[in-house]
Amino acid sequence: MSRQVSGAVVVGVGPVSPRDVVRVARGGARVELAEEALAALDRARRVVEELAVGPVATYGVSTGFGALATRHIPTEQRAQLQRSLVRSHAAGSGPEVEREVTRALMLLRLSTLATGRTGVRPGTARLLADLLSHGITPVVHEHGSLGCSGDLAPLSHCALALMGEGTVRDAAGELRPAADALADAGLEPVELAAKEGLALINGTDGMLGMLVLAVEDLRMLLRTADVAAAMSVEGQLGTDRVFAADLQALRPHPGQAASAANLVGLLAGSAIVASHRGPDCNRVQDAYSLRCSPQVHGAARDTVEHAALVAGRELASAIDNPVVVIDGGPGRVESNGNFHGAPVGYVLDFLAIVAADVASISERRTDRFLDKARNHGLPPFLAHDAGVDSGHMIAQYTQAAIVSELKRLAVPASVDSIPSSAMQEDHVSMGWSAARKLRRAVDGLTRVVAIEVLTAARALDLRAPLTPSPATGAVVRLLRDAGVEGPGPDRHLAPEIETAVGLVASGAVVEAVETVVGELA
Repeated sequence: MSRQVSGAVVVGVGPVSPRDVVRVARGGARVELAEEALAALDRARRVVEELAVGPVATYGVSTGFGALATRHIPTEQRAQLQRSLVRSHAAGSGPEVEREVTRALMLLRLSTLATGRTGVRPGTARLLADLLSHGITPVVHEHGSLGCSGDLAPLSHCALALMGEGTVRDAAGELRPAADALADAGLEPVELAAKEGLALINGTDGMLGMLVLAVEDLRMLLRTADVAAAMSVEGQLGTDRVFAADLQALRPHPGQAASAANLVGLLAGSAIVASHRGPDCNRVQDAYSLRCSPQVHGAARDTVEHAALVAGRELASAIDNPVVVIDGGPGRVESNGNFHGAPVGYVLDFLAIVAADVASISERRTDRFLDKARNHGLPPFLAHDAGVDSGHMIAQYTQAAIVSELKRLAVPASVDSIPSSAMQEDHVSMGWSAARKLRRAVDGLTRVVAIEVLTAARALDLRAPLTPSPATGAVVRLLRDAGVEGPGPDRHLAPEIETAVGLVASGAVVEAVETVVGELA
């Protein structure tokens, strides 16, 4: 298993943790290989080298690849075989993907190499770790992966950098030729040997890295969505009684119970909620978008946890084809189909559905604030002087536009398949595509929830002299301290939206309420 030593993530023969993926991808943590991993690498390499000089053709060692696997490659051409594989497969196109995605991809490929199932030399694996530690990030492109055999094109661009070829970004973010960046870091490019090129590019690491990062983000965003929902229930004079634990227990989904418990805690001590609890209140039931928030947010939470379970299994996997099998005998190399991205692709698509629906209910709660017929005494569009001012009218338009896009992004990628490699690879996962659209969906959800928080805070101010709960009041203060003013005449709204987006994305909204009510579920 991976562990931390002096700030570095040490990769062993077992799985790296999701936390370590985040530390390396986003935090720039250094990476080292454990001695046990180096020993496993050495054992597997001996198996490959024995097969390389043997008389029997072995896929990936002494043959071509894919539909060309029937050709036996002479010994003197095998180094060229590996170089040609990487160069030809580094065929990505389009925009550069984010640094954190490429670093996650590199770490996860290193983790598989460290299992001793791939047959690469210890020095090759060490160089991959060194690139991470020196902040050297190969340029990987948006398009090129079918998710089977794994993320071939993205991983090939990383393998190309190990060869001292292609383009990278250095630790300062500058675009550099890979050879120059390696030289400046005191690193020598690797001359790939038998099997190494294939081992470096045959895995689900890109889609898995994006899944791990998305799970991290969505866990935080779903807690933030509970905060936003509490602010909306409060600002729209809704009731907290429907969130009681005994009512939630009648439908024992764990995510629902956690979300409802959050709402109860967030609304505790609210003078606004208390103001309409008495017998004079003529409200019978709140709208679904308020009343059913725990059911929607809870189902989303349970889906995220299912995705995390799949991610954990994939982190514990050794994805390559062929793989080195050492079972007490001399060892062998066997072909397999573990590189197929279906398990990861399915949950990536599932999470895009979750992002779309949580954003959809958030937008509906926001819209209720703006309609005088439904907002229980607040001014139209929360405007200072309705007619002269438009208030948050167009902020909801922005939400609606994003939600509409999220619905399109929720169309699954994993039900598609385009045959490739002369019909040898005749069914593919499209997991990379599922991951790329999920990243856009997570960004969209962040923006929709941020606009709800912004709008709800304005409404809570308009309920003065009644005061919000200590928890929701902390969010209002957070916004005001960040430069977002309270109700008043219209002003340039886009910067305020971006401030709110930043506070949501950074986790500051959740931190603000947790200083008051403790850790949210």
